[in-house]
Order: sequence, then structure tokens, then C-alpha cells
Amino acid sequence: MRSLIVREGETTRTEALVGAIRARIANRALGPGDRLPSIRRFAETMRVSPSTVVEAYDRLEADGVIRARRGAGFYVTGANLPPMALAGMEPSRVRDVDPFWVSRQSLDADASVLKPGCGWLPADWMPNAALRRGLRALGRADDAVLSDYAGTRGSPALRRLLLRRFADEGVAVAADQVMLTGSGTQAIDLICRLLVRPGDAVLVDDPCYFNFQALLRAHRVRIVGVPYTPAGPDVAAFEQVVRQEAPRLYITNSALHNPTGATLSPQTAHRVLSAAAAQGLTIVEDDIFADFEPSPSPRLAVLDGLDRVIRIGSFSKTLSASVRCGYIAARTDWIESLVDLQVATSFGGPGPMTTELIASLLAGGGYRKHMDEVRQRLTRARREAVERLAPLGLVPWILPRGGFYLWCRLPDGHDSTAIAQRCIEEKVILAPGNVFSVSQSAASFLRFNVAQLGDRRLFAVLRKAMESAGRP
Repeated sequence: MRSLIVREGETTRTEALVGAIRARIANRALGPGDRLPSIRRFAETMRVSPSTVVEAYDRLEADGVIRARRGAGFYVTGANLPPMALAGMEPSRVRDVDPFWVSRQSLDADASVLKPGCGWLPADWMPNAALRRGLRALGRADDAVLSDYAGTRGSPALRRLLLRRFADEGVAVAADQVMLTGSGTQAIDLICRLLVRPGDAVLVDDPCYFNFQALLRAHRVRIVGVPYTPAGPDVAAFEQVVRQEAPRLYITNSALHNPTGATLSPQTAHRVLSAAAAQGLTIVEDDIFADFEPSPSPRLAVLDGLDRVIRIGSFSKTLSASVRCGYIAARTDWIESLVDLQVATSFGGPGPMTTELIASLLAGGGYRKHMDEVRQRLTRARREAVERLAPLGLVPWILPRGGFYLWCRLPDGHDSTAIAQRCIEEKVILAPGNVFSVSQSAASFLRFNVAQLGDRRLFAVLRKAMESAGRP
């Protein structure tokens, strides 16, 4: 504080000084235990008399805001300090409803906000008891597990479990073809760093997971969309786009596609792989929703044998988003380069505490039981969601065979972005269609997370928003 401004409503310089100190404490520029300037120095700084500072300090001490320590000065007590609200520490900004919008709204939401547009299960659906047991066991682990960096490829125990799962699918993967990453998103980031350059074309589904677009924007590539159907990408459009645009990568979900919930058909998978091989296209297959399927569907990585397909995944949807860990399975030469990139950008992958915890959860029968229960709950939640959305005129594009997404069409004339903007005012976060669409052709769609639709209040909010948004 280098000057003192007497604001309207403050009748004296003492009041102005008290207000300035209170403001500094409220915005955490001064915290509990911090020492205030001496009376003489503060008077010189603020260009007021020492008696003004004495009176201001006396008032603050009487209110319990500061206290004097004999011979040591005045200190902030922290009494009556309001809780820190991070949202209030920066000016509120109105931002476009873009691929970052849903993520930022959902991640920053407090417990009072309903999140039917978010992309994860509620906390009480997760295996929290098993996580707590695993954390207690980590307390007895070797010092190296608690303190050391991970190896460049990540935990051998967790990678062996992944190799076993790949073998069960029919993919022969060697140990040097698998590496662990900090998350599934980091896996894609590393692949982009290795295989694309600014200006390259990268192909995504239209609609696709919105963070694919957000990440690709950061890499300054040219994003090209291909229409998505209930059986996978529109094959004729896919073949044409691959010939015309010569994309370097195609990034997709094969199992329980995000946001549509669709499943790739065998016929579509074979034609996609043929077109990719003919044009030298590399495919990144994000398999994060695999364990939500009631039975396995076709996988590009399985059919291709990890020649031109790179498989990625993570455990944030099934185990914990707080324990971040992803993986990449690919050709050995690509893994070698990706390991170097991860060392350069983050000095290795997830630490031993994270990977040992995940490996312990996956190794036993408890994980299979957990996922069986989750799939059953999702089946019930999906059925109830369809019933509750129907009176609002919201109809699923398809009924997925698993997972937690419903891609729903709005009644004619309604715009999902306008509805989402109205709902956020009522503390309900929706996922409007165009955040998923490269071509901006999904304005009449909303993506719902059926596991997050349990509170009936949100249906009243949604109805009100649809009515107030009206029709054009």
C-alpha cells in the first residue's frame, strides 16, 4: 500500500486506512500471522500522521482483526476471515461456449452445482473403500515407492497387468511396446508432439470428445471432422477426407464413443483400416471406456495388431480421477521416441505411489466386482434417464449398449447452447452439442451423463431453461 485514497462514504483518513488493511486481509495479501508495518514506517508510506495509524490499529485490534505483541509489533489474527473463494479472486469473464467451456465449468464447480454435463461418475460410485485400503498399504511400502521417480516406461507390475489384458483381447504386445503416462490426455499430447506439426491435418469424429479439439488447438494443427454414425465414422466420407486432406492422425473412441455412445461395427472398422493403410494414416484409438462395455466390441488396435494404430487409455473413469495415470501401446520405435519426449517434458510418467496403488486395485477380483456393479447401476440409470427426459421432448440419438452417456436431440427449434447458458445461472452444468462438433452442426443436441441425473431438481431447471430459451 503506497497511497491512501479516501473513498465515498469514508469520513476520515482513519476509516480509509482501516478499510485498506481489511481489504488486504480479505484478498490474502496479508494472512494470519503476518506482521503489519511499524506505526512510524506505515505512516510514512501512507503519508498520514502516526496518530492516524495508531487509531486505525486500535480499531482493528478492538475488532480482533489484529493483535499487538509487546515489543514485536502488530500481527494479523485471522479472526473473522471469510473463507477464500477462488472464483472471486479473479474477475468473472463471460466466455464463449467452446470446447473448454464444459471442462472449466465442471472442474471449478462446488458441491452445490449439479453436473449432468460432466464426463465422470459421481464420487460415491467409485471404489473408495478399496482405494483407502490401498493407500494404507502404501504406508508400509518401501521408501523407494514413497520417494523415488518412476522408471522411464513406468511400473513393471502395472504394465504386466496391461499386457495380460491385451493378450485376453487377442493382441500380442511385447513389454517394450507399452509405456505409462501421467494421464490419457498426456498420452495424446505426447503422440501429437511426436507425429504432427503445426498446420498438419488431424482427423476427428464429428461429433467427438471436446478435449480432443482443445488439445489439437494447442498443437496448432488443422482439425478436420468426419460425420459419425451409429456404426462408426461415415465410411464414404472418411475415405474421401483421407484422400483429399491427407491427415497425419485420426483420433477416435471405438468403444462407447464419446459423446454419442455408439459402437464401431466390424464392417466399418475394416474399411477404416483399409483407407488408413492406403494413405499412410496413423490412428489413435482412445479405449478409456472399454470396461463399461457388457461385452467387447471391435477394436482397431486388435484388428491392426498395433501397426498403424496406437492404443491409449487411462483409469480415471473407472478407479479415480484423483489418481492420474494413462498408458500408450504402440510400435516399439514409436514408444522409444515417446519415452524420450515424456522424459523431456515431465521427467517421466506417474510416480510409483500412483502406479502401485492402481496395480493393487486391478490385480484382485475386487475390480471386476466393482465394474460389474457399475455396469448394473448404469443400466438402471440409463433407463430412468430416458424416462425422465422424454416428457421434455429429449430423445436419445441411439440407446447405447453401455457407458454413461446419452446423446439426446432437442425438440425442433431449440438451441442447446442457449439452454446451457441459462442452466448455468441455476447451478446446473450441461454439455451443449456444438462443443463436440467441428462443423458446429450439433446445436440441437445435448450430452447427458446418466450417472449425474439423480437429482430431480435439474429436470425442473432444464424445463424452465428450454421454455425461456424459446424458439428462434
